[in-house]
Amino acid sequence: MQETIGVGTGTKESGTGVGTGSGYATRHRLGENLITLTDSYKLTHWRQYPPGTSKVYSYFESRGGKFGETLFFGLQYYLQRYLEGSVITEEGIDEAEGIAALHLGDKALFNRKGWEHILHEHDGKLPVSIKAVPEGTVVPTHNVLVTIENTCPDCYWLTNYLETLLVQTWYPTTVATLSMKMKELIGDYLKHTGTPDAIDFKLHDFGFRGVSSVESAGVGGGAHLVNFRGTDTIAALVMLRDHYGAQMAGFSIPAAEHSTITSWGKAHEADAMRNMLEQFGRGTVAVVSDSYNIFEACSRIWGKKLRDKVLNMDGMLVIRPDSGHPPEVVVKVLDILGERFGYRVNGKGYKVLNDKVRVIQGDGIDLEMTEKILKAMAENKWSADNIAFGMGGALLQKLDRDTQKFAFKCSSAVVDGRMRNVFKKPVTDPGKNSKAGRLKLILRDGDYATVQEKANGEDQLVEVFRDGKVMRTYTLEEIRGRANGWFSRHLLRSD
Repeated sequence: MQETIGVGTGTKESGTGVGTGSGYATRHRLGENLITLTDSYKLTHWRQYPPGTSKVYSYFESRGGKFGETLFFGLQYYLQRYLEGSVITEEGIDEAEGIAALHLGDKALFNRKGWEHILHEHDGKLPVSIKAVPEGTVVPTHNVLVTIENTCPDCYWLTNYLETLLVQTWYPTTVATLSMKMKELIGDYLKHTGTPDAIDFKLHDFGFRGVSSVESAGVGGGAHLVNFRGTDTIAALVMLRDHYGAQMAGFSIPAAEHSTITSWGKAHEADAMRNMLEQFGRGTVAVVSDSYNIFEACSRIWGKKLRDKVLNMDGMLVIRPDSGHPPEVVVKVLDILGERFGYRVNGKGYKVLNDKVRVIQGDGIDLEMTEKILKAMAENKWSADNIAFGMGGALLQKLDRDTQKFAFKCSSAVVDGRMRNVFKKPVTDPGKNSKAGRLKLILRDGDYATVQEKANGEDQLVEVFRDGKVMRTYTLEEIRGRANGWFSRHLLRSD
C-alpha cells in the first residue's frame, strides 16, 4: 500500500507528509522500498570502490561465539520477502533520493544512475547471485555460510549494499542454534533419566511478547520450530506456512494465565482450577498454580480437593510454577505431586509421576537455568520425563549478532579485468581477520571446511538466488530432517 507525499522541506500536504513545493515522491511503508533497507553510509559506497571495479564478491560466516557450530536458517524468508521479483521501481528511487538528499545534504551522493540501470536494464530485478548452505545444516563456526556477487559489471556496488539486510540472517540462525543447544541438553537428560522420543514437545516458545517486533516473533519463532513442535507464537506459524510450506508447524494446548485464575479471588482459587478441568478436561491442559502458594496448591487443591477429578481426566494436567528459584521449586513440586498422585520408577532408576500429572517451568528459563533444574531433578532421582520448559525472551530476544560473532566481508574483487583477493587483518584484533579469495564449503572426512573455490571437493553451497529469482527453496520438513539428523548423531556421541 502506498500514499503520495512530498519529500523535502516545506509545508505538509494533506496531513500525510512533508511537501517540497517541487514535485512528489511515493512513500512506501517501512520495509517496502528495498533501496532504503541499508545503512546510511552505503548510499555513498558506489563512489568509493577502485576505478575499473566490475565484480565484488562477499561472504557471510560466524567467527566463533558462544557455541562451536550454528544451525543455518532463515535466509529463504529474507530472499522471498525482500529481494525476489522486480523490487526496484521509479517511485522507490524517487523516495530514496529524497531521503538521501535530506539525510546526507547532497542529492548528488545518491546513486540514481545505478538504480535506474537496474530498473531499465534488469526490469527492477537485482543482478546478484547468492549461494548458501542448505537450511537446517549444522556447520562449525569459522566457515562460509553464504556468498554473494554481482552478475552485472555495472552493479559491483550492489553486493555489499545488500549486506545490511542479508546479515539479519544472524537472528534466525542464532535462535535456531540456541534452540538446538536446548534440545541437546534436554535430550541428554532424557537419554539418561527418561524417554528421548519425547523431546519434540519439551521446549515451548513463550517469546512473542518479549521480542522487539512482530517480524522478530515470526522469524525467531519459526527458527525454534526447526527443533521443536511446541509454540505459543502464532506469527511463527504464519511465517512458516507462507515461506516454508508448513501447513501447521507447531502446536499448543489450553492454558491458564494469572488473570484467569486471580479474577476468581483468592478464596475461590480451587474453583478457578476446577473450572479449568471442567472446561478442558479432555486432552492436555496447563494451569499456572503459584498465584498465592504453589506448594499448597499442589498439596491441598490439586492433590486433595481436585485429586479425583485429575485422576479421572481424559487427558493430562500440567502444573506451572511461575516464581521462586526454579531448581528448588520444581523439585519440591515434584516431591509433593509424587506423594499425592504416586509415581513409578523407570528402568533407568528415576521416578516418573502418575501419567495424569506433569510440570512445566516457564519462568526464568535459559540454557544455564535449564541445566540447573535438570541436574537438581536428576540428583533427587526425578526423570526429565516429568517436565517441559517454556522459554520466552531468553529464546527470541536475549541474544544479538555477537552471540555467534556473525560477519559479512568482501573477499574478492575484479578490477580492470583482473581478480584480486581482498581481506582485512587488523593488528589490534586477530579475531576479526577475514578470509581472502573466492570460497566454497566442502566436506572433508565428514567435517565441513572452507577452502578456495578451485580446491578439490564438492561445494556444499547451493545457488539460492539469481537475478531477482529464488532458485532453490526448502520446506520445513526438509530443514527439520537435516537438523534432526545432526541431533540424532549428537545423542549417539553422548554415550
